[in-house]
Amino acid sequence: MRNPLADKVVEIKPSGIRKFFDVVSEMKDAISLGVGEPDFDTPWHIRDEGIYSLEKGRTFYTSNAGLKDLKIEICNYLKRSQGIEYDYNGEVLVTVGGSEAIDMGLRAMINPGDEVLIPQPSYVSYEPCAILAGAKPVTINLKAENEFRLTAQELEDAITDKTKVLILPFPNNPTGAIMELADLEAIREVIIKHDIFVMSDEIYAELTYKGKHVSIASLPGMQERTILINGFSKAYAMTGWRLGYACGPREIIAQMTKIHQFAIMCAPTTSQYAAVEALKNGDEDVAQMRMAYNQRRRFLMNAFREMGLECFEPYGAFYVFPCIKEFGMTSDEFATRFLEEEKVAAVPGTAFGDCGEGYLRISYAYSLEKLKEAMGRLARFVEKLRAEQGK
Repeated sequence: MRNPLADKVVEIKPSGIRKFFDVVSEMKDAISLGVGEPDFDTPWHIRDEGIYSLEKGRTFYTSNAGLKDLKIEICNYLKRSQGIEYDYNGEVLVTVGGSEAIDMGLRAMINPGDEVLIPQPSYVSYEPCAILAGAKPVTINLKAENEFRLTAQELEDAITDKTKVLILPFPNNPTGAIMELADLEAIREVIIKHDIFVMSDEIYAELTYKGKHVSIASLPGMQERTILINGFSKAYAMTGWRLGYACGPREIIAQMTKIHQFAIMCAPTTSQYAAVEALKNGDEDVAQMRMAYNQRRRFLMNAFREMGLECFEPYGAFYVFPCIKEFGMTSDEFATRFLEEEKVAAVPGTAFGDCGEGYLRISYAYSLEKLKEAMGRLARFVEKLRAEQGK
């Protein structure tokens, strides 16, 4: 029988995030700090709007691009939060989570052989989506000494005459790094100079703990060359509702909508009605959750200082990325022993790119009680490793 599989799909490695979690789910008294999912319930008034839409029989397809009311509220949100103005009729597409928007955006923009720049460590789906779109992914290794920010020189050095798209993954998963206005202004000059496009994944925009998130699309000359991706999973604790959106130039959104039309039809109708309520009346919910995450972030940074574990201070998302190089183990070895000996699951930094070697991703989208117990176990584990090494 002939080979039924596509070579490029077979060659893609499975996600490294969930490697340990089939094990931890069956391990008594284990703590998982690996999945990037809010531990909060979706705020009640948002759930209530979803329930109401079902009670009213609103169970039909919406237009391919999404509910008009939702697209208008997305435009209102981006205008008040970032000062960016989009036309709901043609420049906004509602998607099945931000992940679908990433996939469709690359497929709509890439021709075979085009290069896509991917700063790493970063979210696991960028590289596979680039490959599936026919692109050559080119990684840019971000550095701890730069707080894992993308510098203009790093960007300049990675660009070739085949470069078409830069993925900008900030606030960053897994590092928690952010890009501030000065950082964005520096890379903006390089982007315009080389006439490339940007896919700005801003799913953690509302979870910023130092000033206010700035979108690169708000900078002069950038809105017309940026696909802005966001969604409801992280800020509104709506992961299971599977809802995101993309905003950008009309000609790109039109082609993304065409792909969405054939592959998906439309995003879930119930979720769209709930999301209208989230954008209209959810700011206070977001602020309260952000405050709780920030408290947990500060607790973890203090815990690392007390155990002498090096970790740069992250100001976005809900992850920390401590350095474990002192122990002379790979990230995978450290995570495996930590799970086996202390029953705590974290993600090896290499799940997010080779330059994540020597780091561990820990999510603080968990209760303070769980985090305290996990940090106690980590402190004990670190002390044991240092004793083994005679430190």
